[in-house]
Order: sequence, then C-alpha cells, then structure tokens
Amino acid sequence: MNTDITPQQLDIYAATAWTWAVTFLPRLFTALAILVVAWFIATWVSRLLRSMLRRSGHVDETVQPVLAAIVRYSILILAFVAALGQIGVQTASLLAVIGAAGLAIGLALQGTLTNIAAGIMLLWLRPFRLGDYVEIPANGIAGRVREIGLFVCLLENFDGVFVFAPNSAIWNSALRNHSRNAGRLIAVTLTLPAGAELERVRTLLLAMLAEDARVMKSPAPRIFVESYGAGGAFVLNCGLWASHGEAGALQRELIEEMRRRLVATGDEKLVPQQITRTIPPDSDPSRLAASRTDVLTRGI
Repeated sequence: MNTDITPQQLDIYAATAWTWAVTFLPRLFTALAILVVAWFIATWVSRLLRSMLRRSGHVDETVQPVLAAIVRYSILILAFVAALGQIGVQTASLLAVIGAAGLAIGLALQGTLTNIAAGIMLLWLRPFRLGDYVEIPANGIAGRVREIGLFVCLLENFDGVFVFAPNSAIWNSALRNHSRNAGRLIAVTLTLPAGAELERVRTLLLAMLAEDARVMKSPAPRIFVESYGAGGAFVLNCGLWASHGEAGALQRELIEEMRRRLVATGDEKLVPQQITRTIPPDSDPSRLAASRTDVLTRGI
C-alpha cells in the first residue's frame, strides 16, 4: 500500500487547515475573551452589589452575600452560553442536553443540592442572622455566624477556630441560637449553714444585683429556698436575667462577688459553704417564677 502523501494532498490539507484557522480561531479567541471579561465583570458587579446593599440599609445583611453570589453566577452562566454560541455550538441543543443530563447530575450531586435547598430554607425562615452565636449539639457545631451561603455557613468558634459547616448539617438538626432573645437566664445556687438569716442573705444579694447595671430590672431577680438539708442547712436559688451580650462576663464574676459580699458582713453564719452556677432544665418550674413579657425576641 502506498502511503506517500502527494504534493497535491499537502496543498489540500494546508488549505483546509488555513481555512479552519481563519474561520475558527478568531471565534475561539472571542469566546475566551468573553469568558475572561465576564469573569472580571461578574466579580466587579458582585462586589459593587454587596457594597450598595450594605450602604442602603434596606436589605438584611444575612441575604446580601447570597444575592451577590446569584448575580455573579448568573453573569458567568450567560457568558458561558454566549461563548459556546460563538464557537458554533447550538445553544438550543445544548440546553436540551443539559436538561437530559440534569437528572444524572442531580443524582451524583445529591449532597450539594441538599445543601442548596437547606441554604434557601435557612434564608427564608431566618433561624439566625449574621453575628448570632449558634449551636447545633447533634453535630458538635457551634460558633458566631460570619456568612450564610447557598452551600455552607461560615462560623467562628469562641476561641477563634474557623468552622465550615454544610447547610444540610445545620438545617436537619435542632439548633440553639444564644443571641436571638433579648435576655439570658442566669441561675446560681448557694448552700448556707444552719442558722443563717434567710431574709438578711436575700436582702444583701438583691441589693448587690440592683447595683449591677448588667442585671435586667424586668424580670426582676428572684431568690428562693430550693431545699433544706440535714442539720438545718439550706440551699438558695438565685435567678436573674441579663442581656446576651453581658451574660458571659456577668456569670463569670457573679459567684466571686456573691461570696465577697457575704464574707464582708463578718458573720460566719452567712459565709456560703458552696456556690454553684446551674442551668435549670426546661421542665424546672423556677424558669417560670418571673414574667418574661419584657424579654422580647428580636424581630424576624
């Protein structure tokens, strides 16, 4: 078999290659230019939109990153379709192929699509906002919310650890929002020896709490006897409310200040044997000892 290429064939191949290069390469470079320009435009528009939304003050900061991301990806998708059309791909047939492949892609990316659906529900129902400290006990996730995206939420732990939490892990589990309500309940139990004057102790502690500006006046602090022990010793329960921003510092200083006030009286019978910070369970009736009508939840 003769496989030699004749000069006439070389001329044909060269002419074909030249025709293809003249016809296709400009289109290819144009398509690449469209994609590059669209990338920069999408990034610039996304940043500009974020800045405008931040300055306007009319759009919740929780949804600002999501709106910016939607605009950015929309521009990129339109540019991709335009680039394909530039190199001769029939976009109508391409959309049909994408539609046919959508089911397979959806099955392959079930986890990702679940995160998108969960992200939409989080933005719709607003169980938390940017800056809230949330906890998902089932997954061991906790932190201050820095960003809510379509796929993940970005959290910052109390000790500065970055948490990258999938939306589905947050949406499918019970969530605790430590910043949602205007106030937090702080409860402390004091074990006092037999012979301690109950009313004197109550008066001293209530006066101490009244002097602290971090303690909410409504509901007012309440002090009651929780139990009596052997030999006449008894346990006092002190419940008070503080704003969620002040609750952490207050509960760290409260025990020391209570002991200092009681010791300062000089009466050994008023020196507590034990002071413990407690967290009453939801079923504890002491949680309902004071009206919480003034402890309003933040507006949704």
